[in-house]
Amino acid sequence: MTTAAAGSPRTYQVRTYGCQMNVHDSERISGLLEQAGYVRAAEADDNPDVVVFNTCAVRENADNRLYGNLGHLRPVKDKHPGMQIAVGGCLAQKDRGEIVRKAPWVDVVFGTHNIGSLPVLLERARHNAAAEVEILESLDVFPSTLPTRRESTYAGWVSISVGCNNTCTFCIVPSLRGKEKDRRPGDILSEVRALVDEGVLEVTLLGQNVNSYGVEFGDRYAFGKLLRACGDIDGLERVRFTSPHPKDFTDDVIAAMAETPNVCHSLHMPLQSGSDDVLRAMRRSYRSEKYLGIISKVRAAMPDAAITTDIIVGFPGETDADFERTLDVVREARFSSAFTFQYSKRPGAPAATMDGQLPKQVVQERYERLIACVEEITWAENRKLVGETVEVLVAVGEGRKDERTGRMSGRARDGRLVHFDAGSLAGQIRPGDIVHTTVTYAAPHHLNADGEPLSHRRTRAGDAAEAGRSPRTPGVVLGLPTIGAPAAVPAPTTGCAAH
Repeated sequence: MTTAAAGSPRTYQVRTYGCQMNVHDSERISGLLEQAGYVRAAEADDNPDVVVFNTCAVRENADNRLYGNLGHLRPVKDKHPGMQIAVGGCLAQKDRGEIVRKAPWVDVVFGTHNIGSLPVLLERARHNAAAEVEILESLDVFPSTLPTRRESTYAGWVSISVGCNNTCTFCIVPSLRGKEKDRRPGDILSEVRALVDEGVLEVTLLGQNVNSYGVEFGDRYAFGKLLRACGDIDGLERVRFTSPHPKDFTDDVIAAMAETPNVCHSLHMPLQSGSDDVLRAMRRSYRSEKYLGIISKVRAAMPDAAITTDIIVGFPGETDADFERTLDVVREARFSSAFTFQYSKRPGAPAATMDGQLPKQVVQERYERLIACVEEITWAENRKLVGETVEVLVAVGEGRKDERTGRMSGRARDGRLVHFDAGSLAGQIRPGDIVHTTVTYAAPHHLNADGEPLSHRRTRAGDAAEAGRSPRTPGVVLGLPTIGAPAAVPAPTTGCAAH
């Protein structure tokens, strides 16, 4: 017995935790399932036929969050025979069969290297009425060869590499995602063109370390070349990338950003700590002077550049002086935004066994001071934009208060969040459209533009949003099982098949 009515397609939901790489992997999971005949369940559906958890293992509470959610699903599954639960992503790669031991009602566990196996594993688990656990130690196929159901009509993720060759002591990603594997430039550009053909205006190039791209085929200037090649794609209006590593950042990349009109003047470059001693303990192969030097070069080439970062507070052995140095670097760098984290011990990461683990209250106090310092700077930087005209790509879901305030939201070219009043154009502006508007107010994390928009441009992305279409990139999938009756095969007419 299954939860789907006889003859109706099985439904699915994907629940995602973690970074942009996980979000993009979830788009692939959705594409795979839909190619296999599943249909996405409505958001209000409490009992889809398949629930897939795409997990993260970076933060300390990742395990508790997953097992708590699995626990909530157990009674739901008990009431709906035939329901299946699958767990994938980084935590699945780490915990493997432990997931089924702790939660025996899970049907499928798959890793970061074999996303494409999910439909097969679901069908095998249904047929055998037993859990299927398949974790590969290395990449099966490059994920971007898989079909993808894109979540946005106007912006798309494009992976240029997977895995990481760095050995940061706080991170377990290399052990879960493997060594860096680079895609060929032609494959990347083909995917970008396919997205643009679907109406997408903005592409973000993704990698664990994007500016080491090319290491696998021996071209240290490959990433700059890739950015320039994106500039030759008609209809592609914005190019972003995340995340670079300071040790691999070259002057050529800065030049490519400055010279290529559709590459946005926004840069997310993790700092992690401003203390050279802590950076050394983190095994980050740059020092604060080099980091600040890169920022100076970026701003010299692009004075309007918005630079964001990641910072970890409370790394083992961090002293008061180390933390003060981090605050000094933050003040000098003048970040437009910062993702700040309290260090959390992750089994499998070298830092977990280091001496000098700090008390929670010390880490919390430093974290609060860092937040206050960052917000003082980001607010001051944002206030500089009051009275300036910004180009906004209208988005969905960026403004939690939009419905109450009557505003719409989107991102400026530099990545800043802008809430704007549609004025007399209310009802005409769609997600994916472009507006120009004047900033009237600045807060630490966003800008407001409460006057009449100066201009509104309807786009193909806006047309797709209005029509409810999501871009899909087909990928190359062989031999996946499908749910339901197979499609009719046309009679051969020419070529080898006719003989």
